[in-house]
This record gives sequence, structure tokens and C-alpha cells, in this order.
Amino acid sequence: MRYVSYYDDRGDVRPGLLDGQRIREIDAPSLRDYIALAPSERAARHTARARPLDGTRLAPPVEPPRNVFCVGRNYLEHAKEGAAALGIDLKLPSVPTFFTKATTAIAGPGADLHLQARVSPHYDFEAELAVVIGARCKDVDEARALEVVFGYTCLNDMTARDLQRAHGQWFKGKSLDETCPIGPWIVGADEIADPQTLGIAMRVNGVEKQRSTTAQMIFSVARIIAELSRGATLLPGDVIATGTPEGVGFARTPPEWLADGDVLDVTIDRIGTLHNTVRIV
Repeated sequence: MRYVSYYDDRGDVRPGLLDGQRIREIDAPSLRDYIALAPSERAARHTARARPLDGTRLAPPVEPPRNVFCVGRNYLEHAKEGAAALGIDLKLPSVPTFFTKATTAIAGPGADLHLQARVSPHYDFEAELAVVIGARCKDVDEARALEVVFGYTCLNDMTARDLQRAHGQWFKGKSLDETCPIGPWIVGADEIADPQTLGIAMRVNGVEKQRSTTAQMIFSVARIIAELSRGATLLPGDVIATGTPEGVGFARTPPEWLADGDVLDVTIDRIGTLHNTVRIV
């Protein structure tokens, strides 16, 4: 199944179930509330009320999540290119490198992303597979970690690289408003048995910049969930961005920064394409 959040005729965000070219309304205050239900209770919330997908503006699938957890340097080739661009020795972590993006950075599929020129001239792109947690959990065993996944979606972990470096940690440079587009929908975990078999790509103005597969992750989705949940409770609707492959802008020669009007497309196999346009203001 595919799940969306959308704006109704009053401009309120509603949860829905994608049914072909229609959106069937889910009887719940939000998709996060729906996710928090026991799996046996969810089907009873599916209604026959529907609207066409065409012409309906989609919101971020989970709006807002409690947290957007992120994993840095989780593809070997990306770690290599980053170290080379910074002129430092490559040191791979023995555990995932976690950070977080502010939930106010969330933006929806199809949205224009208003990035402030006075804040940074060095905005970058990162195509990522995002995991949506489906159950309250803690100390999850890696062998059973995928059991707590509700589904998967696309995410663009956009970054102001100069701020990322200036602050010595990643939160500020990755938490500016509208720098975390996510969507277009969540594909249920029942449709993706193995998240390590997905092709992932980023196109800027139709030109492919990143191309890899989730099989190239250093830490698998299951390992990420196990490590993140160790001593820390995860909640339904939490989002985990699992890292980006090689090809990001700052590591190119010369570096490629996003400009006004740039069209960004994150595409992941069996999920779809997250489409956004940059507006420098």
C-alpha cells in the first residue's frame, strides 16, 4: 500500500491511501496517528471517500514527524569523495554516525524550496532512502529490526555546506527551513521486503548526479534501527534518513551549488520520484 498526506479543499492536511489514481481518505487526524494504531486496527480506518490524485496537492507524508534522524557517511564511495574533497584521511566509523534535522526543515513533494541567499551560497543535494518507524520500540534486535518499519519514502537531505563546516557539527547546516523535502508517499513495508535492493538516483535539471543502490550502504537499515534504538525509544512516525551515495555537489570539481530554478528529482526503485524546485530568495 501507498500512503499520502494531502491538502483538502479547506487547506487542512489529511491522511489518505493511494488507490490507483485516487486518494481514499483515512479516518484519522493525521497519518502519524494512523501509523500509531495497532496494525490490526488500521484497515478499519480506510473509507470509501475518495478524490482524484490529479490536481490534489500532496503534503509531506508525515507532518510533522517527532524527529528526522539521519545517518552520515553511510555509503563508502560518498565517504571517500568527501574525504578527498576536504583533503583528509578516510576514517570509516565502526557505528553509524547519527545527527538530526529540525522538523521545521520539512517540505512536501512538488513544493518550491525557498532558500535564503543571505544565509548561505553553498546549498547542496543528497538523495536518500527514508525509513518511517511503525511502532514504539527500544533496544530492537537487528535480526527483527525490519518488523518495526511502517514503510519507506524518498528524502533530500539538503545541506548548507559552509554552515556545516563553520559550526563544527552538522545540525545547523542541515536544518534550515525547507531543506528536508520528503515524499511523495510512503510505500508500506509489505511491498519492500528487503530495503537493501533499491536503486537510488538524483537528477538536477534532468542531469543525473547520483546513481547507486542501497546494497552499497555501510550500515544496513536493520543495523541502523538496532543502533539508534539502543537505549533510546523510537516512536511511530519517526523518520530515519539512511545516508546518501557519491556524487554530491561539494565533492565535484569544481563544486556544484544549487541555483535559483534548479529542478531536483530523487528517484528510488519501487517508491517513486520526489520532485522539487529551488527558489533562491
